[in-house]
Amino acid sequence: MKLKNENIELHDLMNQIGIKSKKSQIEIANSSHIKRNKVLRKFSELIEINKDKLIKANQIDIAQSKQRGVKDSYLDRLELNEKRILSMSKQIKNISFFDDPLNKTLSSWLRPNGLKISRISVPLGVLGIIYESRPNVTADAAALAIKSGNSVILRCGSDSYNSCNFLVNLVRDALSENEFSKDAVQLVPTNDRDAVGYMLRMSDLIDVIIPRGGRSLVEKVQKEARVPVFSHLEGICHIYVDKSADFDKSLSVVLNGKMRRTGICGATETLLVDESIAKKFLPQVTDVLEKSGCKLLGDSKSRSIVPSIGLASDKDWVTEYLAPILSIKVVRGVHDAIEHIRQYGTQHTDAIMTEDEKIAEKFTTLVDSAIVMVNTSTQFADGAEFGLGAEIGISTGRLHARGPVGVDQLTSFKYVVYGSGQTRP
Repeated sequence: MKLKNENIELHDLMNQIGIKSKKSQIEIANSSHIKRNKVLRKFSELIEINKDKLIKANQIDIAQSKQRGVKDSYLDRLELNEKRILSMSKQIKNISFFDDPLNKTLSSWLRPNGLKISRISVPLGVLGIIYESRPNVTADAAALAIKSGNSVILRCGSDSYNSCNFLVNLVRDALSENEFSKDAVQLVPTNDRDAVGYMLRMSDLIDVIIPRGGRSLVEKVQKEARVPVFSHLEGICHIYVDKSADFDKSLSVVLNGKMRRTGICGATETLLVDESIAKKFLPQVTDVLEKSGCKLLGDSKSRSIVPSIGLASDKDWVTEYLAPILSIKVVRGVHDAIEHIRQYGTQHTDAIMTEDEKIAEKFTTLVDSAIVMVNTSTQFADGAEFGLGAEIGISTGRLHARGPVGVDQLTSFKYVVYGSGQTRP
């Protein structure tokens, strides 16, 4: 249905994209696993062959972003260097070695009347993915969609369009070479922001929307979508250092959690420290972080121990810095830490450093985040690191998928019932 005063040309464009995607999804859903894997391996091969051209396309995006004066953390998420491209190619190839996620018997049972009922995995359908700045999402989303028998409509940010368009052309070539419709993967070919609004209303053509971006994008999607949504909220990730924690382990994990890559959603944004060890631990951890170039902001208790750090405001507890900045708070044990996470966290990824198994169990039980970690870096919040090959995002919602959204999370199921002539009395 057309809305009053809407852009008719854009309406027709989005409608045609949706129709093509729906048609191609039926084809790929009913294809052989071997054939889908051939597409992935060809896509992986094409990325490696064309890595220099991909870097050139990416450099155009980076140059344009620099002209707009974007933050360094933003540029980091946008950049595709040789190492990242080869890693991307490797992940796609790895996905091809996974078991077929489709037509699996998830469970089956026999009823007293002789009916045999099975629950069988099937694709979700047409995926709509809306994302900002990360061109690697293009490759991950395309590969995971193909593997799981879904088609995908990609809507990248204008900042990464050249990189994403190049990658989409490669995967479409891989599809065509293996006798699939290229339209199983489509990139919305316009920077018109209204295209997002159209995608959110295409409930007859898109089966699920997956947003990857900042709070404003996710909130817009949640507010306006008439299509089911896998939400990926901000990653305000915490590390709580318990009184029983090993200091050497904790120093290494906190430094990695914050500084390995500050611009990813799994980066640690807040450090919570038990008050009983704060006087010993805080001077050590702040020294390590400051030497690595991290700006520190703390509450009054932490500043009374390390006066050189800045003063944190209430706003800092709800800020995803995506930069070398860390907020620090001294807490009264594990329950106070959990309460802080409940109040200020985004249910993305939260970790505890402890040598006490009972405290670890309490933390993992009471912290209701998509990913809860013990004695390891929050930077492991990643589908590839979980052994999923790749992921489209970290779902912080509760319905259908939670945590890394990989191949299996992009399937649903249907019931298949076999009888022998039974009728219901």
